[in-house]
Amino acid sequence: MTRTPARTKAKELAKFLRTERPDYAYLKSVFRELRKELEIEVERPSSRLPEVPTEEEIRAFYQQVWQARKFTDMVLIKTLFYTGVRVSELVNIRLQEVDLERCQIRICLGKGGKDRMVPFPYAFRELLGLHIQQMQQKQAGYLFESVRKQKYSDRDVRRMLERYATAAGITRSLSPHKWRHFLFTWLKAQGIDDALIQPYSGHESRQSLEIYSRLSLGEAQPVYEQAMERFPIP
Repeated sequence: MTRTPARTKAKELAKFLRTERPDYAYLKSVFRELRKELEIEVERPSSRLPEVPTEEEIRAFYQQVWQARKFTDMVLIKTLFYTGVRVSELVNIRLQEVDLERCQIRICLGKGGKDRMVPFPYAFRELLGLHIQQMQQKQAGYLFESVRKQKYSDRDVRRMLERYATAAGITRSLSPHKWRHFLFTWLKAQGIDDALIQPYSGHESRQSLEIYSRLSLGEAQPVYEQAMERFPIP
């Protein structure tokens, strides 16, 4: 079947519609009705559930991290897994943005240009504090810097994750976003309400935005702390 080029057909339709002086809303409603007349179904993207690592995979993964005995790798991966921050946010954390007393990290200019606070477990405070002390002695500015005093890049972190996943025998592709999603899925499985997870996840829910806006990290953190005592990574 040969079809008239879209531009040519648009010119033909314009002749009929020009006298109507249509605006965008009118044209949108006209073409909605036209789809109905021609019985054209609107193709909608399938809503697939995100692929999330299993607890067995995260344990196997961290076992390789533990056996490698690389202190900075261990701290970085625990920070990533405990907080659920994006890799782009992780590599931009500055030393002064870590509050060891409150067990919180300020994420500056995260997704959407917004700042937020994220918690980490009390049990992680000592290890993170030792790492910060080492970085301060090196006069570093960022929480994670290379020996050349350059902050880690997204690629550096991704390669690290891929290396340990391969060592753990994980063959399927697990992007940093999937590891991040594990935390929030796991917290949800522990019975924690979305309204307590949202303030530090950096997610927005249009349906629940009103209730989310009334909740603070201070309300969420005790529940988070209690749940993290059962987290697969000690």
